[in-house]
Amino acid sequence: MNATTDQLPVVVIGAGPVGLAAAAHLVDRGLEALVLEAGAQAGAAVREWSHVRLFSTWGELTDPAAEKLLAPTGWVKPDAGTYPTGGDWAAQYLQPLADVLGHRVRVDARVTGASRAGRDRIVDADRGTQPFTVHVAHADGREERILARAVIDASGTWSTPSPTGGDGLPALGERAATDRISYRVPDLKDPAARARYAGRRTAVIGSGASAFTALASLADLAKSEDGAGTHATWILRRGISGSTFGGGTADQLPARGALGLAAKAAVDEGYADAVTGFRTRAIERVDEQLVLVSEDGHRLDPVDEVVVLTGFRPDLSFLDELRLRLDERLQAPVALAPLIDPNQHSCGTVYPHGVKELSHPEEGLYLVGMKSYGRAPTFLALTGYEQVRSVVAAIAGDRASAERVELVLPETGVCGGAGLFDQPQTDGAAEGGGCCAPAPALVQLGTTTPAPSCGA
Repeated sequence: MNATTDQLPVVVIGAGPVGLAAAAHLVDRGLEALVLEAGAQAGAAVREWSHVRLFSTWGELTDPAAEKLLAPTGWVKPDAGTYPTGGDWAAQYLQPLADVLGHRVRVDARVTGASRAGRDRIVDADRGTQPFTVHVAHADGREERILARAVIDASGTWSTPSPTGGDGLPALGERAATDRISYRVPDLKDPAARARYAGRRTAVIGSGASAFTALASLADLAKSEDGAGTHATWILRRGISGSTFGGGTADQLPARGALGLAAKAAVDEGYADAVTGFRTRAIERVDEQLVLVSEDGHRLDPVDEVVVLTGFRPDLSFLDELRLRLDERLQAPVALAPLIDPNQHSCGTVYPHGVKELSHPEEGLYLVGMKSYGRAPTFLALTGYEQVRSVVAAIAGDRASAERVELVLPETGVCGGAGLFDQPQTDGAAEGGGCCAPAPALVQLGTTTPAPSCGA
């Protein structure tokens, strides 16, 4: 970077927990930050799952630099041992932090592209000396070009949920059935959502904490006065083993362990059936219901609704003119991928990582937060806060601090990739892998020996 470029702001894409933490660290370092948020408010994605309770406590959900910035305002950190909902997180932490950052946070500002000024991805000449140019579309129709000394992409993956198809693509008929399909954990306290699922049969596809949350919620609805007849069919692409329901009582995040046990109880008590080894090929309409068809032609009984919780994936489209080095499977930075790969990563072994693992051939560009994990389902907010601390230190020229990364994460109590997220609604399990999925089979856990899965 040259002296002129160094005077430019660092653009942060996304005003979620990690993006706002990045801005707080930039301010703490005396660097100018500009946060661009596509939604109408800071924490827009978090607000969409405001009804879901996190399984990390307040003590694990705030960033030290952000707390330092908030302290002069009289902000008081909530009880560190309590579990907030997404709505609590947004109202009691994210919004106050955005308010303190003030003009540095712009909402209704969607990033549509990023590149080097005057250089597409092919051009080498003087590339490293050119500032970044960030293209922004505003809600009122205006377009803007912003020059930046560095870009921190903390836009997350919430806007790009994975589809139903077992091959990673939408199942045949999926797009035509979107009126009966949801890719979010339903808020069954909302009257409209409650009416949609009460007394009906719902297929829940997924094996992570999002699916656990949906199953437990539907079971609670079935037990209520207005929920008679509510039933769920839980669809898993692989088999059921002792680790399917997470760490249980061995989980160092107790709320996460309890969530898995609640999902198991929903099946054991008959409020849900579990269908294993089912990879969806098609969704067919039969009268007013939907029938799911597997890759081998197996057809399930008709359902009224489908809730797809098969994970999320990064939107890389607006970074197309920048040079990324991503793992071919996870779409995470190549140096980070081995540390988070759900096919290999075991109990609580997310090693400390920072700027070295997050760097790309495009110097000054960093993907952080959930975006940095690509399709891996093992992210915690604490991880993102440590990432941006390290990245901002590097941008500030403090390499020693950038490389001094320390992070200790709670162990899951199980080996495998599913269920390591802070919030159940964003963790859809990485179901695409697996080497030994059984043939489709209905499993009632209270009476049938679970089918083994890989490594069991």
